[in-house]
Amino acid sequence: MQLTQLRNATIHLELGPHRLLVDPMLSDPGALPPLRMVGGSGERNPLVPLPPVTDALLDEVTAVLLTHEHPDHLDVAGIEWIRERGLPVWTSGMDAPNLARKDVDAHELVDGSLGMRVEVVPSKHGRGLVGWVLGPVAGFYLAHPGEPSLYLTGDSILTANVLDAIERLQPDVIVAPAGNATLGFGGDILFSPDELVTLAHAARGQVVLNHLEALDHCPVTRAELRERMAAEGLADRVHVPEDGERLVFSASEATEVALHPTRLTPTFQKWATKALAGT
Repeated sequence: MQLTQLRNATIHLELGPHRLLVDPMLSDPGALPPLRMVGGSGERNPLVPLPPVTDALLDEVTAVLLTHEHPDHLDVAGIEWIRERGLPVWTSGMDAPNLARKDVDAHELVDGSLGMRVEVVPSKHGRGLVGWVLGPVAGFYLAHPGEPSLYLTGDSILTANVLDAIERLQPDVIVAPAGNATLGFGGDILFSPDELVTLAHAARGQVVLNHLEALDHCPVTRAELRERMAAEGLADRVHVPEDGERLVFSASEATEVALHPTRLTPTFQKWATKALAGT
């Protein structure tokens, strides 16, 4: 498995015969509004351009994998690019119907999709009312034959459900958002550094931290994270890639894991948060 960090949560993933683009935010710098609503700098997003390797990797993409519909994971530029290429988009059953209404070839990601073992892992994008308003979100466990197993947590805070998935599935690689994002009120809406340390200690394999230094509401830097992980004795298993950096992972000895099939469907929360966000 090869994973190339592009920007924010956008990664290029080589998994078996697939070349998957995860959470495509493809806008030019400054094309999107600020995301921190209180106490922010007012800078427009993204803060940085896509790295030079992007165009070549986009030409390889065979499908898109989407954790959720927030514009820092799927923006207008990303939707237009998907339509132009006619690429399928794999996502949870919670988001697939709304994507289909945008003239996107949307498919629900379930066990067996793309020739993989799949589990959808519900998570929480914040706490209390803020977490509810940000909408229902989920991560994905993917296990392709002959490849390392992978858990994309999606945008989340640390919950019992996430920790249970790590303990039960024991993924070879976990990709987690690490910018410690905040809207300026209502607390963190992504893993805090302390939660990332807990997650990394719970993980059997390698951990990749992204969602960094690309958006105005994500204050944690790569340097801070690397220093913290080194202090915790985790530097050998926790990777904090630069934009454009490629990581290569090998499969560990295969173990049988018990999946908990979860089929998500749109709820009132999805409808309400979609309307608020204009998505």
